[in-house]
Amino acid sequence: MDENSIFNDQNLNNLEFLFNYAETFQFGQVHIDIEKNTRAIIIIAIHNTKLGPALGGCRFIEYTSRGAAIIDALRLARGMSYKAAIAGLPLGGGKAVIIKPPGSIDREAIFSRFGQLINNLNGQYITAKDSGSEMSDMDVIARHTPYVTTTTSTSESIGDPSYFTARGVLRSIEASVSHRLNKSSLADIHVAIQGAGAVAKFLAKELVARGARISVCDVDSTRASEFSKQFNATVVDPSAIYDVDCDVFSPCALGATINHATIPRIKAKIIAGCANNQLERRECGIELHRREIIYAPDYLANSGGLIFAASEYFKNNQNTVIAKVDEIHDTLLQIYQRSAEQNEASNVITGKLVEEMIY
Repeated sequence: MDENSIFNDQNLNNLEFLFNYAETFQFGQVHIDIEKNTRAIIIIAIHNTKLGPALGGCRFIEYTSRGAAIIDALRLARGMSYKAAIAGLPLGGGKAVIIKPPGSIDREAIFSRFGQLINNLNGQYITAKDSGSEMSDMDVIARHTPYVTTTTSTSESIGDPSYFTARGVLRSIEASVSHRLNKSSLADIHVAIQGAGAVAKFLAKELVARGARISVCDVDSTRASEFSKQFNATVVDPSAIYDVDCDVFSPCALGATINHATIPRIKAKIIAGCANNQLERRECGIELHRREIIYAPDYLANSGGLIFAASEYFKNNQNTVIAKVDEIHDTLLQIYQRSAEQNEASNVITGKLVEEMIY
């Protein structure tokens, strides 16, 4: 390829956008490694390390473009800074994205290279399992660096990370029901769960044990049906989940499902789920507040997964992890109280609290 052909206006504008994004959200570092032998492109974004080393998972998925992968890494790294800060962890925020090559791959070689790169950062970034990566991949990384968590040894000693994420969402729902509905239990509370994945299953089990009723949807009808049988849940078409007349809407699938098209359809008074980036825009949280729908900011509600990931790094046991996850309940009540006193949306209040800590 001719070098001059790379420097066209469109490519330069894309680069300008990336730099503007990084500068606007005050990023610390972005590392990119192009590995010819494995055909993998590794991106490590370190957003903020004021409170401690940056901890964030490694995504190993296919992307439509390299630009999309970089933006994903930046966006998620910033989210990890916010999540660690609001959860009260002495950690910063980072994220890694490995663009999964098409066809057959040498998985061990890819994660070995990734481990070497992490080690070269001398503790500034700690990785963990995320979408597309496995605990066995973390074990490979651990051969090359100590800056990794969610290895198989963590799961064996503490438990399934999905449980801790679900527990945080459960505690968020309990706090929200107490604040918004003035109820001290979840008995007969109707929760509509969007997505029937691993976290949603743990969440449903705990909700049913407390007497809640459940509706569920999933793009995989078989998975939704199995979920229904296990938890006596009412199956709803994915396109109709927003219209369910319920107390709590729990987004546990894709992000950006709370948007200007779906908000007018939501009948719940509470939104609390495990999905990342639930609000399409910041203004969506403000619109929810205007409609008197309280929103548990996703990066607080789902921070149980990060608390679990940090457990190996801080040598915590299961009881310590559970106690830390349970603090989400009181933190959220404080946010709701401040939201009511200042008449500001919960996502705005939470953002201000975090920015005071990390900037």
